[in-house]
Amino acid sequence: MAKESEHGEPAKRKITLSDIARQVNVSTATVSKVLNGRPGVSEETRSTIEMLLERSGYLKSNASQPPTKLIELVVRHLDNIWLLDLLRGAEEASRQHGISIVITKVKDEDELADSWMSEVLERRPMGVIILFAVPSPSVSKRLASRGIPCVFLDPWGNPSNDTLSIRADNWSGSLFATRHLIELGHRRIGIITGPDTAMCSASRFDGYRAALTEAGIPVDDSLIRKGIYQVDSGREQALSLLADRSSNQPTAIVAGNDLQAMGVYDAARLCGLRIPEDLSVVGFDDIQTASYMGPALTTVRQPLEDMAASAVRMILDRREGHQVQETMIFPTSLVIRDSTSKPRD
Repeated sequence: MAKESEHGEPAKRKITLSDIARQVNVSTATVSKVLNGRPGVSEETRSTIEMLLERSGYLKSNASQPPTKLIELVVRHLDNIWLLDLLRGAEEASRQHGISIVITKVKDEDELADSWMSEVLERRPMGVIILFAVPSPSVSKRLASRGIPCVFLDPWGNPSNDTLSIRADNWSGSLFATRHLIELGHRRIGIITGPDTAMCSASRFDGYRAALTEAGIPVDDSLIRKGIYQVDSGREQALSLLADRSSNQPTAIVAGNDLQAMGVYDAARLCGLRIPEDLSVVGFDDIQTASYMGPALTTVRQPLEDMAASAVRMILDRREGHQVQETMIFPTSLVIRDSTSKPRD
């Protein structure tokens, strides 16, 4: 005989994982994988199962478990020199709430969506900050369904409207840097960009191009080089730009970031050129070593500590149910030092 509720009506039977498995025509083990965030399930099947889990209350029950007092910072490279600035900002903001920052390294987006996902759901941090990665709505939704807010910091691609993200105003920063060189009198200004797929790289190139157009200077394809955000890439691309020793040689170079600018310095030395007398150089980021380079590097400052601290506050606000601005863009500023001057006559 079916059990009755206290009002004499038949009690509603609690839905089991087996019930959900039958609805989707999969095994109970597959439903369990989705519930625990494990890999090995297609995105379409996972989405369907998570919808049914949410309706049944399983995800709500899972999300209600107390989180550990941690915020996880996910990176792909530990040798990024500006990682220290981000850590400093995140740690200071989290320490005020008795929360610790832990770092996790992943090699690519596939690991982020599979093995890392199952591990982070077991760790149950208060939130996740993912650095310089493709902003995946799927990753955000899977974490959010377990009560774990996720913020993409300096995302590689363009985030969707429902994805939390923080980035710097790369376009204006590059515009200011190129304007500075134009105001000094430079007309042949080279640029070394980052990868085409990186949103920040495209924005910085657009800012460079806008400054030239504003000044009535044609964009010369011979002065454009594509690289990656590493010292060796800056050296290689700068040597290519400086190989022409005629009047077509650039008198200034806008580097995609400060690491590339270091490579430009080395290339100038190899070519027997002095900075800034023979070649002006502008970087991007204002990492800690920029002011100690010889000469001190003119560069665009990203407020990295403030950006990381805001990511922490965004996570805590979302956890507390406050209204959160989903996309934050921080202003950049030009820091003028000794690596830029008027071009030689």
